[in-house]
Amino acid sequence: MTTWWDTATGRRAEISRVFTAADLAGYTELTGGAPETGTVPEPLIAGLFSTLLGTDLPGNGTMYLKQDLRFASRARPGEQIHAAVTISAVRPEKALVNLHAVATAGGRVLCEGEALVMARQFPTE
Repeated sequence: MTTWWDTATGRRAEISRVFTAADLAGYTELTGGAPETGTVPEPLIAGLFSTLLGTDLPGNGTMYLKQDLRFASRARPGEQIHAAVTISAVRPEKALVNLHAVATAGGRVLCEGEALVMARQFPTE
């Protein structure tokens, strides 16, 4: 019988988002710190990965254990940001999932890195 774990490696989830000036104002209000003028704060971009991991892959019940992101470029408000996560390895006996994460905008890489999460136990498919 095939399980979710048997077919997990290589699965991918994606999301696109445009952050507006209103989003940045909300960020400033929540955190008390203003982002660099004309840029989207890195935590908002990293939050796109959190959204994917908690809603799509592995999904509801996912617990973040570790994340390592390297930011290479800045995003501008109004620019479409595309984030994707891909499962690179699984350890079903511990319910652990390793993922590669990348965010791009306008043809350039904004950030790239790895995440380690603990997934809820999945039923057989």
